[in-house]
Amino acid sequence: MAKRVVIVSSECFCVILLLYLCGTVICVKYNTGASVMPGKLNVHLVAHSHDDVGWLKTVDQYYVGSNNSIISACVENVLDSVVTALQRNQNRKFVFAEMAFFHRWWMEQTPQTQAQVRKLVDASQLEFINGGWCMHDEATTHYIDMIDQTTLGHRFIKNQFNKVPRAGWQIDPFGHSAVQAYLLGAELGFDSLHFARIDYQDRAKRKVDKTLEVVWRGSKTFGSSAQIFANTFPVHYSPPRGFHFEVNDNFVAVQDDPLLFDYNVEQRVKDFIAAAITQANVTRTNHIMWTMGDDFQYQYAETWFKQMDKLIHHVNKFNFVFCIMIRPDGRVNALYSTPSIYTDAKNAANQLWPLKTDDYFPYADGVNAYWTGYFTSRPAFKRYVRILSGYYLAARQLEVFAGKKSTLGHTLDLGDALGVAQHHDAVSGTAMQHTTNDYAKRLAIGASRAEAVVSSSLNCLTSKRLGVQCSAHASAFSQCQLLNISYCPPTEDSIPQRKSLVLLVYNPLGWNRTDIVRIPVNDANFIVEDSSGNNIQTQYTKVDNVTANLREFYVKAYVGLSPKQAPKYWLQFQASVPPLGWNTYFISDTAKKGKSRNGLPSHLNIQKNDIIEVGPGNLKLSFSPESGQLIRLHNSRTGVDVPIKQSYLWYNSSDERQVSGAYIFRPKAPPNIVSRSVPVKIIRGPLVDEVHQKFSSWIYQVTRVYKDKEHAEIEYTIGPIPIEDGIGKEVITQMTANMVTNKEFYTDSNGRDFLKRVRDHRDDWPLQVNEPVAGNYYPLNLGIYIKDKKSELSVLVDRATGGGSIKDGQVELMLHRRTLYDDGRGVEEPLNEQVCQHDQCQGLTVRGNYYMGIHNLGAGSRWRRTTGQEIYSPLLLAFAHENMGNWKAFHVTRGTVIDPNYSLPLNVALITLEELDNGMVLLRLAHLYESGEDAHLSTLTKVELKKMFATKTIKQLIEVSLSANQEKSKMKKKTWNVAGDKGHESEGIRGGPVSNVNLVIELGPMEIRTFLLKF
Repeated sequence: MAKRVVIVSSECFCVILLLYLCGTVICVKYNTGASVMPGKLNVHLVAHSHDDVGWLKTVDQYYVGSNNSIISACVENVLDSVVTALQRNQNRKFVFAEMAFFHRWWMEQTPQTQAQVRKLVDASQLEFINGGWCMHDEATTHYIDMIDQTTLGHRFIKNQFNKVPRAGWQIDPFGHSAVQAYLLGAELGFDSLHFARIDYQDRAKRKVDKTLEVVWRGSKTFGSSAQIFANTFPVHYSPPRGFHFEVNDNFVAVQDDPLLFDYNVEQRVKDFIAAAITQANVTRTNHIMWTMGDDFQYQYAETWFKQMDKLIHHVNKFNFVFCIMIRPDGRVNALYSTPSIYTDAKNAANQLWPLKTDDYFPYADGVNAYWTGYFTSRPAFKRYVRILSGYYLAARQLEVFAGKKSTLGHTLDLGDALGVAQHHDAVSGTAMQHTTNDYAKRLAIGASRAEAVVSSSLNCLTSKRLGVQCSAHASAFSQCQLLNISYCPPTEDSIPQRKSLVLLVYNPLGWNRTDIVRIPVNDANFIVEDSSGNNIQTQYTKVDNVTANLREFYVKAYVGLSPKQAPKYWLQFQASVPPLGWNTYFISDTAKKGKSRNGLPSHLNIQKNDIIEVGPGNLKLSFSPESGQLIRLHNSRTGVDVPIKQSYLWYNSSDERQVSGAYIFRPKAPPNIVSRSVPVKIIRGPLVDEVHQKFSSWIYQVTRVYKDKEHAEIEYTIGPIPIEDGIGKEVITQMTANMVTNKEFYTDSNGRDFLKRVRDHRDDWPLQVNEPVAGNYYPLNLGIYIKDKKSELSVLVDRATGGGSIKDGQVELMLHRRTLYDDGRGVEEPLNEQVCQHDQCQGLTVRGNYYMGIHNLGAGSRWRRTTGQEIYSPLLLAFAHENMGNWKAFHVTRGTVIDPNYSLPLNVALITLEELDNGMVLLRLAHLYESGEDAHLSTLTKVELKKMFATKTIKQLIEVSLSANQEKSKMKKKTWNVAGDKGHESEGIRGGPVSNVNLVIELGPMEIRTFLLKF
């Protein structure tokens, strides 16, 4: 019988039991240094904590652990605790993904702690996976935002630790995109991509076929050259049942002290082995991954690591209990691991892997539970993110052109806020309302500071004060962020005596551009002159009551000011701006200048009997005189003529067992038609024709057809959605054309590639249709199109939204949603957005645009790509009041920072130009077309950097990875054996090396190339 027990702990966790038993001293050492064992089932224990960058709580609340009445979660505790636990045992490993949190924690640490953490990273105990600012969403994010937020995190990791993440870790987003696989995976240099959420039917089949793990080729253009190993977890990103060890959990601990009751080593080892074999039965090779963590776990990391130490030891080694030697099962080897180690083991197995193409949308986690509602949820916030994304791109351009030290303010806060906003519960629209408010507040602060950069940069670029160093100083420019609801103080105010309203227009695109500018004014007696003194044709349109009412309520709600009475008119004129350049327009009062205006106010023309045809240019739209609705699109130049009907409808949100909510779209089909007969007001003018339609008291639409554009711009105003009848509503627009489309339609992947969709069909498994509407919705960031044997109908969007083709010849977009119930996926709030002025609240009203074009078969891609760029990067407007002569004397009124005789090719976009903290300039160029998408533009193209940076001398150029954290030439890719490979799969066309002499960059279709420049 024992007289005493002494437990001695050291860094290697040696527990020495001094037992006066059988005359023997027994030493039980926790041997946790196991590595991969050939011939055994290797269980890779991957310790992680999934830390949402906002969801139920705000980013700050999650970090510091406040507001625990909602949920007890503190990321600061996680990181403090994990670092301490890792230092106790050199074999322990942990992976971390969200740099928005880690960066904050890192900046708070002492130099001593930072040195200790660097040692952990160097020893591969702490590994950064994914490594972006957040774990971004994959449905509602634009590819430029995905790249930017990933770069933000990767450069932080590179600068502080000189490490390059190897694994993608998208474990929680609600479906997975093709762009994520090839662009934000393979092109980043990742070897693998790991995730949990795929359709429940898909998962069931893959478990039977052992195809949860695949080689994913997400790009038709690049094929095998941009493939990645993709690992779908068998269930979720938590451990198998019974192996969850958070400190407050009710778990069965490994009790391995024979002198204490409840000794259970043998049973826990059996449980472990049984769970491992169960997972091995759905997985290829002798390697499986256990994700040892969950949301905001490791608050006290030792509880997890202590249990894993014991499990690894007892599963792998001989054990002595009361002088009796017990052999382990022998089939299983447990080890601390990471996704990188796991992927290396999978690759070394020389296994034949199934091939995956396309994507993992839409995602359903059960019958009647399609996560396709979030494609549209919180549409106003989605638009705000998209607007500021384009603005951030332009602001960084200007910061480079003017010189970072020459500008007021900075773009860092906007970059940080946009990085956070890409989180899979942020732009997705699935966070709690108070958290969404916090996201918007961060964006507004960042936008305000970036606005100072834009204004001072424009002031600097246009200054004629040669020989004087441009330095940061206050700018005369102001900008208008609520221009879409007619709020723009500098244009509404009376123009001071002897002065003009100066409008500087900047073009962030790399080609010449002509667009209509619309600004609110209070007088129809202005003349507009360009920088050469030419009078510009104008058109005036009265500001409608719907816009005036929006302005009255939302300016008070968002700005906190009571605006003046709404301006009377929209002044419209055509602006022409050089690539990456600016033009200046002077707006003056004719009465003060003694000149006559050029352009009369638009006149009203209401047709009652004949078909109403509008359109001052090639595109004509026909409307029914009886119903007031669209009936035909016709392009006189191309000859395309398509009968089409456009209408608004709403789905009754299901209130049955599975309801519609922030995530889930479950409609009670069919949809309800808002109105079959619509009052119409026609406004004609020399530049644009407008059709105003009032579909109901809460749906208003203006269709604009411009003289020099061959598409229709539809501006919709929807809301507040009425719920007094106790019914949640999901509002859609349908465009129904006389086209035979054979169930086929095409949607974009994160604004990049277009993927073919087939209604009620999945390539990877025989779909059991239980939701014929929601199950055919897909995420849109650029647009959607359908085609038949003659023509194409394309619709482009101004924000992330959901859409599909529920019937042949039909395109459907969901534009707004308001539900009355929570859908049971954790947010615990209905999607019932309200906007308040003090204590006066009303349901959210959304204003937005979509764009409709018709083309001959095969000719629509050029319009989709070019117009898509113009939607993402609109002209940037800056206003001032100054005497025209004085302004011209001291400012360059028209100019460009590139060679005035050069522009980027029409198939190339400048998607990043940013000055980094070390003085280097980050440059990204993107080819806009897929292979075979356009007969003339899907080709190898060239960009001449000497002409692009005509005023600078490039001293150094280094091609780097997509996230700029490693040299391109040093990137290595794993090879995989893929089922069905015949050795001649497409690898795409890529540009060759860049000569330091001529500095010409080649880009093949869909290629994005990233460079670091030094001037």
